[in-house]
Amino acid sequence: MSRIEIATHQITFARGYFRSLLADIDDADWLKIPSGVTTHVAWQVGHVAMAQYGLCLFRQRGRAEVDSELMPSKFRKLFSRGSIVELDPAAYPSPLEIRGVLDRVEAQVLKELPTFADADLDSPVEMPYAGYANRFGALLFSSHHEMIHAGQVGLLRRLLGKAPIR
Repeated sequence: MSRIEIATHQITFARGYFRSLLADIDDADWLKIPSGVTTHVAWQVGHVAMAQYGLCLFRQRGRAEVDSELMPSKFRKLFSRGSIVELDPAAYPSPLEIRGVLDRVEAQVLKELPTFADADLDSPVEMPYAGYANRFGALLFSSHHEMIHAGQVGLLRRLLGKAPIR
């Protein structure tokens, strides 16, 4: 199995699990902040989309023409690392819009991954990075990062009264 196939498998698995956690959360609950936490489902999903774009596309090949449609600047800033969850729901795109960005980024990642040359995966990436300071490490961390946020969505599900995923 090639490194691209390994990364694709991990990315696909993480997204499948992440989607299973979101499947029965009503749109009306996406912007609710349960007592005792400082986040909501909308921020978690938007952040995962933004991070996948950054790790699997931008860090791999720089900015491309399609990127302004995939990841608008306003969206990227709203959900970037270190951003603070706004209490005003009007500050966020709708759940439909956030899911649309998540879906479009995923589709572009799966389209471009097979085009990445294995030799280029050893090229270094700038800080911040996790695990490996190269492009392959960025691809692997995309799936790991998504699973971290899946845990947060799992907790939010429970706090919103949903049963655990089995």
